[in-house]
Amino acid sequence: MGSNSALSNRLQAAVARGVSVSLPVFAAFAEGAEIRDVEGRRYIDFAGGIGVLNVGHRHPRVLDAVERQLRALTHACFQVTPYEPYVRLAERLNDLAPGNGPKKTLFLTTGAEAIENAVKIARYATGRPALISFAGAFHGRTMMALALTGKMNPYKAGFGPFPADVYHVPFPNKLRGAGTAATMRAIDELFRSSVTRDRVAAVLIEPVQGEGGFNVAPAELLRELRSLCDRCGIVLIADEIQSGFGRTGRMFAIEHSGVVPDLITTAKSLAGGFPLSAVTGRAEIMDSVPPGGLGGTYAGSPIACAAALAVLDVMREENVLGRAERMGARVRERLLAMSRDARFARCIGEVRGLGAMLAIELVSNRESLEPASDLARKTVLKAAELGLIILSCGQNANVLRVLVPLTAPLEMVDEGVSILERALDEAMR
Repeated sequence: MGSNSALSNRLQAAVARGVSVSLPVFAAFAEGAEIRDVEGRRYIDFAGGIGVLNVGHRHPRVLDAVERQLRALTHACFQVTPYEPYVRLAERLNDLAPGNGPKKTLFLTTGAEAIENAVKIARYATGRPALISFAGAFHGRTMMALALTGKMNPYKAGFGPFPADVYHVPFPNKLRGAGTAATMRAIDELFRSSVTRDRVAAVLIEPVQGEGGFNVAPAELLRELRSLCDRCGIVLIADEIQSGFGRTGRMFAIEHSGVVPDLITTAKSLAGGFPLSAVTGRAEIMDSVPPGGLGGTYAGSPIACAAALAVLDVMREENVLGRAERMGARVRERLLAMSRDARFARCIGEVRGLGAMLAIELVSNRESLEPASDLARKTVLKAAELGLIILSCGQNANVLRVLVPLTAPLEMVDEGVSILERALDEAMR
């Protein structure tokens, strides 16, 4: 198979430069919350494939379900000859989604596809074109998803022009003193200066921003947005692609606020490592699109649907939501202890997150709050040297995020946090 170094050389020669790689570590085997590279080194996985593996690598229940489905049917295209796992999974997601009314689900393949289709549905249902998103948002890499994304580099620069009628407003930032009131004032100003309310089809929001830095949407903001959308006939879309499926201690992060969105987009941990995404929402909105308006050749693969059904079984039978709460409390306390440690007194600006979706923001000092992007990069690399895979995020790539599988033993999670602490200490020298 080769060494990490040799494979890195092959990668650079064969793979498009735009496909960035965070670490020069080539995975060869993974199980639970551990990865082994091609040289046999062990790593604790705090990245989880960017939030894809809430039930861990190669969970036995998921593997069994996939193997059974492989022997029965691998592809038929649901729009030609439908199959039962798609229908059964839709039924289960409809039951799990917030809200008491009837709901329906559409399956796709990637998170970006879910966003694109949620926009299509909202526009068709309302007959309106405009969309409101947030600074720091990440909604995917296709053109409409990029238009909605609120971070220029490296995602958007050079790829425009983007679809029109997309508007961004500030996302609350507690560390820097920006709250719900500022966001709502910005929306009011948007209505005065750029787009009328009756042209807006949807507001899209991540209840916890993923790539944007694990910023948590205040419950007050979500309630204000719900009220605004109700008054103006706007569809409220919750992007739960990274925050969903137990990561925050609830099935969907927006449940912490008590707010019921009109549509929810999901992907990542939905199918435990297999490509699958979904749009779930109010039946009258989902059914506004006529037959033939939605779908895709690989959308709702029977293999991925079988995996997702197993994921939901694991979440119920292993009390993954309870595990997320316990893990989140434990990791938060460890991170807060780090922030109080004299070694890190100036560089940890904030510990934040919801449930087990946690992060630390690194700053040059706590007075200026200048982002310490280089320190974050060095910490990620040092952590890998010490046996921990962790990712940065945020507008300035100065936030370190924890996306460890929720099924990981707490002792292993403790080990990972200890490695992170050592890595940050050594990166500062």
